[in-house]
Formats: sequence, C-alpha cells, structure tokens
Amino acid sequence: MSHSHAHNHAGATGRHRWRLAVAFVLVAGFFVVELLAAWHSGSLALLSDAGHMAADVTTLGAALVATRLATRRDTTGRRTFGSYRAEVFASGLAVLLMIGVGVYIAVEAVGRIGAGVEPASGVMMVVGAVGLVVNVICLLLLRSGAAESLNVKGAYLEVVADSLGSVGVIVAGALVGWTGNGWWDTVIALAIAVFVVVRAVLLGREVLAVLGQHAPDGMEPAALTRALLAVEGVTEVHDLHVWRLTSGMDVATAHLVTTAAAQPGPVLQQASSTLRDRFAIAHATLQIEAEGASGCQGADW
Repeated sequence: MSHSHAHNHAGATGRHRWRLAVAFVLVAGFFVVELLAAWHSGSLALLSDAGHMAADVTTLGAALVATRLATRRDTTGRRTFGSYRAEVFASGLAVLLMIGVGVYIAVEAVGRIGAGVEPASGVMMVVGAVGLVVNVICLLLLRSGAAESLNVKGAYLEVVADSLGSVGVIVAGALVGWTGNGWWDTVIALAIAVFVVVRAVLLGREVLAVLGQHAPDGMEPAALTRALLAVEGVTEVHDLHVWRLTSGMDVATAHLVTTAAAQPGPVLQQASSTLRDRFAIAHATLQIEAEGASGCQGADW
C-alpha cells in the first residue's frame, strides 16, 4: 500500500493570516456598533444586516482558528486526521446563526404590520455607509489571499455578500427618509433576511455533504475510476472512496488490481500522480492487489 500527501493546506492561509485577523477585528467591532444602532433606531434592516455580520465574524474566526488548529500537534494520538474539521463545525454554527436571524426578522416584520413604526433613517444611512466602508477595506485586505487559499476565499465571499447588505441598509434609510414610511425598512429587512437564509441553506448543504463524506462537488468517482484504470498495469479498481476533509483537502482510498507482470512501485507512483495532478487529491491511500489473488484484502463492507 502507499499514500500521498500534500500538507500545504495551512500554508497559503497562514501567509495571509494577518489579513484575516485585521478583517476579523474590523468586522467584529462594526457588528457590535451595528447591533447597538439597530436597537437604538428600531431598524429591522440594520438588525438583519447585523445578523449577517455575525455570520461573517463566525466565518472569519473559523478561518483563523483553522489555520491555528491545522498546525497544532496532536498530543493524544487519537486525532488521526488532525483538527481540520474545526472549520466545518464553525461553518455549521454560522448556518444556524444565519437561519435564526432570518426567522427572527420575519417574525418581527409580521409583528410590525399595521404598527406604523418609523425607524431613524439618518442613523440607518450613517451606519450603513460606515459598514460599506468597513466591508470595502476588508475586501481589499482579503482579495490577494482569495486567489491562493480557499479559507481566505470563503471569508472574502462572505464580505462581498455583506457589502450588499450594507447597500440595502443605505437604500432603506434613504427611502424611509424620503417617503416618511417605515414600511420600506421592513421590506428591505425581509429581502436581506431571505438572502441570508438562502445563503445559509446553500452553506448548510455544503457542511452536511462534508460531514456525510460525500464526493466533493465537481469530482465524479466514475472519473477517478477511469483515470486509475488508464494507469499501465491496472486491470480493475474497486472500493474507491473519495470525500472532503475540509475546504481544500480532498481524500481518496482505492484498491487497484494489477496484472502479474506489473511492478507495484511504478503503478503506485503513476496512480498517485494521477490523483494529485488531475484531481488535486490532497491525501490518497492506494492498495495493490495482484490479479487472480484470493479475494479482496482488508475490505468486508
């Protein structure tokens, strides 16, 4: 048997860790400001955007924690896959938070029907503008790292989405100030809440797919099988498993049946290179079985 490694998951993110840290501080600080402003002004749009900001804080924090845990040495000897899944669990927490915010905003919006609440439009526009500036700064900080690290890319996309929320708050404040009708705040708050919940559902599907050890998106097990069968000397591929440990770390195992004349070394080398170069498999474990051998070795389910 053989295995191949590519332990650069924390490397790219680690180089940009300071950018994540600065963005985390900026977003976390503004989240507190926006939450207080939402309660003070009575704006649902601000409150819904603050909920989205909370998800951003969680995502940025998860990226920071993941880079730290990824390089932490396991002293128990029991975490054979390390602590990479911390990022996935943090993403799951963000999903629950985003759905909770969406439901809360929807309930509050229904309760305001006919109540004639007029939020402070000036506060909404000022806080929305400050939020947009904070998000733009974070985008500039994370842009270069997004091309190298999936962790940073995820944080970058979160900030992009939150920039749209800040624009929505500014628009809501302007419409409330112009028309004197607080209904605009409720409508835009609901739009932001729906946007947040839809993104939460999509992220939740990704989290469940990782925890369920599904094949990564865009990677078909049948394609891996065909590629391995094309390796010289391989006549059959079975017990193929491929899954995602965390973002940027795909794992695969397979049994390769070879001809009697095939040399295990070259077969393993070519098969490992195929998985690494064509499918970006970070860790592959391959078992060689000679053709005609008595049954599959090491698999009973």
